[in-house]
Amino acid sequence: MKRREALVGVIEALHGEIDALKSNDIARLEAATARKLRCIEDAAACDHEEPTAELNDLAREAHRLNETCRIYVNLMTANVRRRLQVLAGSPNAPYRPTGAAAYA
Repeated sequence: MKRREALVGVIEALHGEIDALKSNDIARLEAATARKLRCIEDAAACDHEEPTAELNDLAREAHRLNETCRIYVNLMTANVRRRLQVLAGSPNAPYRPTGAAAYA
């Protein structure tokens, strides 16, 4: 597989991840993530290919889509945290990590 095809596969998989995140479809999310990881490995295996403007554009698009996925995951995490705070009876409690060390 050439790097271009691998990067196109990464982009397609990232679109699949975004769609799965939007619909809360865990099975599709797992499948898209597995495909994305395989395509990333395929792209990395083509490191002998000279970078071109097209490859750079594809890599930037993949990065942009990956950032979109990260934002969706962070929003979902914030929503779950807020719901848990409401269930715990502290709807206005700010998020604070717990641990052995406390900082003043």
